[in-house]
Amino acid sequence: MLEMILYVVGGVAFLIFIGFPILLTLFYKKVDQGNAIVKNGIGGSKVSFTGTWIIPILHHWEKMDVSIKRVEIERIGKAGLICKDNLRADIKVAFFVRVNHTEEDVLRVAKSLGTKKASDTATLMEFFDAKFSEALKTVGKKFEFTQLYTERDTFKEEILQVIGTDLNGYVLDDAAIDHLEQTKIENLDENNVLDSEGIKKIIELTAEQSIRANEVKRNKEKTIVKQDVSAREAVLELERQQAEAEEKQKREIANMKSRENSQIKIVEEEERLKAERTRIKTDEEISIAEENKDRQVIIARVSKEGTESVQQERAQKETEIERTEREKVVSLAKIAKEKDLEKEKKSMQEVVRERVMVEKSVAEEEEKIKDTREIAQANREKQVNVTKAESDAEVKAIDKIKLAEAEKQSAQELAEKEVIMADTELKTSHKKAESIKIMADAKAEEASVQGISDSRVMKAQAEAFEAEGASKAKVEEMQAAAEAKAIKVKGESEAQVTREKALAEAEGINRKAEAMKKLDSVGKEHEEFKLKLNKDKEVELAEIGIKAEIARAQAEIMKDGLKNANVDIVGGDSIFFDKLINSISAGKQVDRLVNNSNVLTDVKDTFFNGDIDNFQKQLKTLIDSFNVDTEAIKNLTISSAIMKYMDDSNGTPSTAITKILDKAKELGVENDPIKSIIG
Repeated sequence: MLEMILYVVGGVAFLIFIGFPILLTLFYKKVDQGNAIVKNGIGGSKVSFTGTWIIPILHHWEKMDVSIKRVEIERIGKAGLICKDNLRADIKVAFFVRVNHTEEDVLRVAKSLGTKKASDTATLMEFFDAKFSEALKTVGKKFEFTQLYTERDTFKEEILQVIGTDLNGYVLDDAAIDHLEQTKIENLDENNVLDSEGIKKIIELTAEQSIRANEVKRNKEKTIVKQDVSAREAVLELERQQAEAEEKQKREIANMKSRENSQIKIVEEEERLKAERTRIKTDEEISIAEENKDRQVIIARVSKEGTESVQQERAQKETEIERTEREKVVSLAKIAKEKDLEKEKKSMQEVVRERVMVEKSVAEEEEKIKDTREIAQANREKQVNVTKAESDAEVKAIDKIKLAEAEKQSAQELAEKEVIMADTELKTSHKKAESIKIMADAKAEEASVQGISDSRVMKAQAEAFEAEGASKAKVEEMQAAAEAKAIKVKGESEAQVTREKALAEAEGINRKAEAMKKLDSVGKEHEEFKLKLNKDKEVELAEIGIKAEIARAQAEIMKDGLKNANVDIVGGDSIFFDKLINSISAGKQVDRLVNNSNVLTDVKDTFFNGDIDNFQKQLKTLIDSFNVDTEAIKNLTISSAIMKYMDDSNGTPSTAITKILDKAKELGVENDPIKSIIG
């Protein structure tokens, strides 16, 4: 029995010794880093970040991810972030959040979201989107767009400060600006006040940057061109120096060769001269020796044989001939030698002359090259200076124009605002005055109608009692009184309207004057220009009225004077009237001249009585009076003959001949031959 108990106790102890580690393995739960265990059951809710005992049935446990999670907030396009300067920015910010590693915060997150959704990115985005977006908008409105780039750390710290630490159990570890760009201008709404301001600023900044970029680009081009020009000038200068050195070397070599050749030729000629002299001297000595020998032979022969004098003379003659021949040969040799020397000298002179011409041409070409290079360099420097001056002037002009346009725009907006307010008040005053005038006219019309009706009644009574003179006078008196009353009422109404209108205009002018006092110089000049236009308009209207009266009076005069006239009118305005008056005056002067001149009266009676036969007769008489051969002029036309006589006339008045020509044209015979008249 005891043994049995011992066996049982030993078995139980063995089971406990073996089972306890197994129970430890089954009931103790551990977690990795970044996770936590949430245990519910007996003992309440517990949180462990390392491990804890979980007893089945008594406890329920869940694992929660408490590591850092990335939550991205993106605002692009029309939903972009609005900055302090009303520019929109496309921004993407990454927020790094995690569950706070405290038991309270873990339980708080587990109760609000659950252990599974606590680390879900979509849930976190939905949970924090509104809060983080509001923080972005709040902080973004404090910074200008460029500051978002230059002060990124400050921007991030402001975001973290606005968001704070109260995140319902979560902790914001850090934030990073993942993407930041300016919103494209086509994504902005022109009808949005903030976007319109942003569009305006974008256009201004981009325009300014474009101008600066273009300026930098142009300066770069100018610098490059300037460097190219300097490099080219240096290369050309080196090439010139190289060419000059090469030509100088060639010239020195040629001179050296020429000197050597000349020296060689001189030495050769000297040696040849020495040789010729030696040869000639040798020949001469040989000749002398031969002559001496011959002479000795002759003398010996003469003395030996006793040759007669004739033979001696013959011998002498032959000797002379031989000597002459020898001298001739020697002279010819000398002449040939001198000719050769002269030819060589001439050749050397030709060589020297050609060398001088070549050197002269080379020098001229070198001077031309120098002139061309100096002119080109001066032109380049001139062009560079002109371009630089034009560029500087354009930049200064653009700056001045922009500044002037901005000041002008500001002044015009202020002036237009004040002028519009003044014009509005003036128009309101005019409307009030017009309404008062209309009411007054209505009252006056009513009174006038009443007066007219009264006058009609009186008139009827007067007609009824026309036979009675006293009643008629009374009726007329009453009618006059009624009309006077109506006129008085109408006059008072018109006076009141005029007074109200004047007061309204005065008030409007006063207000307009007060508004003008507030205007700057640009608005004041604008208002003065308007007043000047109104004054010029009134003056021109007055002039037009005066011209209209004058034209009306002229029309009445023309109407009375041209009732029965058949006149073709050419010209408008007052031109026709002026021409007509001038023509009438000229006609009157001609009529007065003809009527008061006996000569012209005789000419008129003689040539211009309307009878063509009489005209032909008188013309023939006139031709005969000039003693002109009719055969010489019979083939001329009447007009040609009259013009000829006008040129040859001595005693006949030229006016009379002119009248004859005009009469011929009137009768239609100016182109007829003269022989048709004189036969």
